[in-house]
Amino acid sequence: MAETHKITKAATTIGMGTLLSRIFGFLRDMVTAYFFGAGMAADAFFVAFRIPNLWRRLVGEGSLTISFIPVYTEYLTRRTEEESREVTHIAFTIAGVILSALTILGILFSPILINIIAPGWARIPEKFQLTVTLNQIIFPYLFFIGLFALCMGVLNSLRHFFAPAFAPVFLNLSIIVSVLLLYHRFQRPVMSLAVGVLAGGVIQFLFQLPFLLKKGITFRFNFNLRHPAIKRIGLLMVPGLIGTAVYQLNVFIDTIFASFLPGGSVSYLFYADRLMEFPLGIFAIAIGMAALPSLSALVSQGKMEELKETISFTFRLTAFISIPAMVGLIALKTPIINLLFQRGVFNYTATEMTAKALFFYSIGLWAIAGVRTIAPAFYSMQDTRTPLKIALICLMANVILNGIFIFFTSLKHAGLALATSLSSILNLMLLSQKLNIRLGGMDVKKNIRSLLRVLLCSLPMGLLAYLICSFGDWSTTGNIFQKVLLLSGGISLGLGAYLLCSYWMKNEEMLFLLKMVKKRK
Repeated sequence: MAETHKITKAATTIGMGTLLSRIFGFLRDMVTAYFFGAGMAADAFFVAFRIPNLWRRLVGEGSLTISFIPVYTEYLTRRTEEESREVTHIAFTIAGVILSALTILGILFSPILINIIAPGWARIPEKFQLTVTLNQIIFPYLFFIGLFALCMGVLNSLRHFFAPAFAPVFLNLSIIVSVLLLYHRFQRPVMSLAVGVLAGGVIQFLFQLPFLLKKGITFRFNFNLRHPAIKRIGLLMVPGLIGTAVYQLNVFIDTIFASFLPGGSVSYLFYADRLMEFPLGIFAIAIGMAALPSLSALVSQGKMEELKETISFTFRLTAFISIPAMVGLIALKTPIINLLFQRGVFNYTATEMTAKALFFYSIGLWAIAGVRTIAPAFYSMQDTRTPLKIALICLMANVILNGIFIFFTSLKHAGLALATSLSSILNLMLLSQKLNIRLGGMDVKKNIRSLLRVLLCSLPMGLLAYLICSFGDWSTTGNIFQKVLLLSGGISLGLGAYLLCSYWMKNEEMLFLLKMVKKRK
């Protein structure tokens, strides 16, 4: 199957770019934790950053790309080059106008937005005002990241994945440099983080332009709002805003509930979510983004049987990576957090609290990853309504579970993470059921058998990694060299055990990846 090879190669490119971005992202978080810890300034920044970060997920990795790519791919496949070029001109024109208006409105109504996101902070005027100011500085980031998302949709449709995948590195670098250079220049040092975010958004967008020009993509104003392609993109995009990012919306809702909890709760959830994003971004999101152009092409060509097999393959490939990642995060949660964040004003108490959140977030990692590979199947068929309906059900379930866990149990912020995981599992189950009906039967038994084999191989991996790291004292700072050796040894030997077990059990995805590696040689 040619498309499975294309998807895997594209996912490798996206994954490598995301890996580099995540590495610098952790450096960014280490710098943030060192200078700001989990106190008022950190809480304020994380809440202010929630809006542009959510926008990046909803638009950059979500509704704009999933609505644009299927339609644009159809034009590339069935229409002339001139017609395809016209679509890009109109899309960039309309996006620029809408993003400009949203940016201005966001700055003006920032106090209202912060009241919605963190209603519990209204009783703390200093904290509330600081968050509003940070949000107003950051808000123009939405304009540039929206244009970046459209660039990504164009380039991915043309099967170019390098520039969009590596661009996020500049955001993390920008924040790190901004803190190091500007921390002592502001009366409120946390302002340096906001400046870094804004500069990073500008650089990400500008980085795409040379690659677009090389592909022959030009920029001209065209306000033809009645163009059929633009209408279809708009109709797909509106429901796609929610349907593409249920997990991110759940995390967003968690922030609202966490604003009523003791200080630091928002930060604990943020740091735990950052660790969750590492495997999700490198593997699940990468595979989902790589799959969409291929799935869209198969739908345009009417190859429905190949479409079903490709969807099934991407799901199993994602599970082959996400399930051991889930087990690994659960087994090594405290060592990872200690090594990455426990320094400066980020103490062991913060490590313990973050570890609790990470444990419950990790339970749903495999489901969140699965959704990122199942949902593109609906989008390739230009169906964004089904994921939207299911997303609304899962969002409501998350809100109900949040209320139950924080008001009727002692879990507090950890309960918010558990609610997100459970609603993500529900989302995957409902999407899978609908897709099975829509395509006239998927090979469900094969997928379930694959999941069980992967889980069976992951358990000894997690146990081995946990035992190796148990020789270290993870309650204190220092002994960095010893801790790095223990953690890297636990990860390496655990991974080795997983791969050996997978090979012994003749895991189909394992054998496929081995064949690809041999072909490259």
